[in-house]
Amino acid sequence: MPASFPVTRIHPLALAISMALVSLQSVAQTQPKEMSEVQVLGTAEEELKQAPGVSVITQEDLEKRPPANDLSELIRTMPGVNLTGNSSSGQYGNNRQIDLRGMGPENTLILIDGIPVSSRNSTRMGRSGERNTRGDSNWVPAEAIERIEVLRGPAAARYGSGAAGGVVNIITKPPTDTYAGSVTVYSLFPEHSAEGGSKRLGFNLSGPLADKLSFRLFGNIAKTEADSLALNQQFATGITPPAGREGVRNRDINALVRWALTEKQSIDFNVGMSRQGNIYAGDRAVSTDGTPEATQLAQAGAETNTLYRRTASVTHRGDWGAGHRSRLTFSYEGTDNTRFNEGLAGGPEGSIQAALQKSTSELNNYLVNGEYSMPSQLFGTSQVVTFGFDHRTEKLNDPYGNSQNDNTGQLVNAASRNGKAEASLTGLFAEDNIALTDKLTLTPGLRFDHHDNFGSNWSPSLNTSYQLTNEITLKGGIARAFKAPNLYQSNPNYLYFTMGQGCPVNYTNQGLGCYILGNADLNPETSINKEIGIAYTSRGWVSGLTYFHNYYNNKIAADMFDQGPPIVIGVPGSAAQAFQWFNAGKAIVQGLEGTLTVPLIGEQGNVLKLINNGTYMIENEQKSTGQPLSMIPRYTVNSTLDWTVNDKVSAQVYATFYGKQKARTLGQAGGAATGLALSDRGSYSLVGLSAGYKFSKSLSLRAGINNLFDKRLFRQNNSSGAGANTYNEPGRSLYVTMTASF
Repeated sequence: MPASFPVTRIHPLALAISMALVSLQSVAQTQPKEMSEVQVLGTAEEELKQAPGVSVITQEDLEKRPPANDLSELIRTMPGVNLTGNSSSGQYGNNRQIDLRGMGPENTLILIDGIPVSSRNSTRMGRSGERNTRGDSNWVPAEAIERIEVLRGPAAARYGSGAAGGVVNIITKPPTDTYAGSVTVYSLFPEHSAEGGSKRLGFNLSGPLADKLSFRLFGNIAKTEADSLALNQQFATGITPPAGREGVRNRDINALVRWALTEKQSIDFNVGMSRQGNIYAGDRAVSTDGTPEATQLAQAGAETNTLYRRTASVTHRGDWGAGHRSRLTFSYEGTDNTRFNEGLAGGPEGSIQAALQKSTSELNNYLVNGEYSMPSQLFGTSQVVTFGFDHRTEKLNDPYGNSQNDNTGQLVNAASRNGKAEASLTGLFAEDNIALTDKLTLTPGLRFDHHDNFGSNWSPSLNTSYQLTNEITLKGGIARAFKAPNLYQSNPNYLYFTMGQGCPVNYTNQGLGCYILGNADLNPETSINKEIGIAYTSRGWVSGLTYFHNYYNNKIAADMFDQGPPIVIGVPGSAAQAFQWFNAGKAIVQGLEGTLTVPLIGEQGNVLKLINNGTYMIENEQKSTGQPLSMIPRYTVNSTLDWTVNDKVSAQVYATFYGKQKARTLGQAGGAATGLALSDRGSYSLVGLSAGYKFSKSLSLRAGINNLFDKRLFRQNNSSGAGANTYNEPGRSLYVTMTASF
């Protein structure tokens, strides 16, 4: 670990003793006056949500700029957020997911009401680090959401494995004291017939069931059409053009019952069921044409993969008085992922096999976590201490993913293999929110995690906030974060095979291609995340500038050219090369985030205001290869002119400006990229507008135009042959949405 991270020099035992002393001191407090003074201080979690790298999308934001289907469409407009694949290969360029500060989607932890969501982990990971998945940002309809919290950098480290880039916490609407409900319809109409439109219908109901029982129920039916197979025809290098955006069908139902045991204690019972089926657009990982059968499926708009997700949770929340609060959650998440088998070998690698057989991977996750917060007075300072724990168990059964053999028995024993893999992770954490003075707040924390396959991990953190004046605040933080290897990377029975361009050029291809084998001896990925920022708030003016720096180490990769001499299996003349998933060298991610809100008309801009945020990436590079971690723009600027005409009418004009996106300079086989593979994607901008009208308290209408000036971008290949031109940007479209409520 770098010596530049001073927090890691704090001895864990010393910090644990300090936390224990705080706890004992809290118990010893008996003066009501002192305790009442402590209660004005929030918990460490509440304080961290005021950090520079935190953004909140409100219910009003969702109403004024509703996403067509996937929440990532709106989340991408926050500072530090882009949509990318999990590598810079561009293999599944249109299946982009939420990438926070350039750390890749697999380092973005998605939560729903604070509970981790990991259905994407049921999808097999290719050697580039990509999964053929939409991610986990499409399980909750927009109308069921109260707010979305986006935590980047050190503030996210408290959430454990998988949060090295950040956390997206989707908070659903709670039950209400009186009966209330709404129905929303939404339609999006693209101007170009080759691009897919969207339709959805959702409802929300809530209210009392009995004296101490209340409920909340939401449901959703949605469909986004796939792009036509001919959309990228001009860039076809074979029979089949590069794939456009696949479509998706959603069916969601979720019910929550809240039992108010007392005025200060409650239990939530939550169950949900979702179905997501794709509408195939012809995507394949590396093949130029795929299989003829796959092309026919794309032409027919067939459903080639289906996810069924089941959830259940029980949560107890308690307010024990004098600032003492607790939460305890038990939850279950199960995913059945059924899809047409994709080729595991060269040729149609990553493309649907000609036999059109299906297989199902089953993923079950079990979680118990909780925390207890209490105020304290220690050495004359007000503090709120939080102790917490969580235990996760993940079980995967993917028989097809482990069906690739090496034909020699040297790498895997076919007789003893099965598709089952399992891992458990237990975490303990303590954090303290300390008001050192009326202007200076310090928030230290320490998290300990033990993985049953990969040992122990300590994650210390330190965040601070100093109020320079009533309007200006200086904030900073530093934290260590980590991510355990996933169940494909760490499974020695998981074998991946590739031929042709997939084999490294610095070794002699001996005729039978290359294998990638799971590795049970991997180390977890780690990162040291730092940020420092300054914020100004006064009379509707809001501005801020934050510098962030992530030192990323032990990234798990399968870049064969970066490993060393391979194992050679078989006999001379008909042999193959065998590699493993391994821990690559360090990477550096650093950049700037800024915000600026300008009030133009009305008190603090409540009539007309200009809202801006921007991100500038200084560096995003894997040091051992010189390649980018993910394909993100040099800069991103989001601007919104928000006009509240009166209580009935509102309007917005919004624009996003993207900087140049650089292509990889190395091919997937390790040699220098040439030709179109070196093509950068130039800077571009997208402009839209929307307007809404409230006919009454119970009926509202909104309409808008996306991509007003019809700036279209096209995908130019299915893999690294496209350079940075790996995804489509759809053209102009019109949307209309209406909500009726009571």
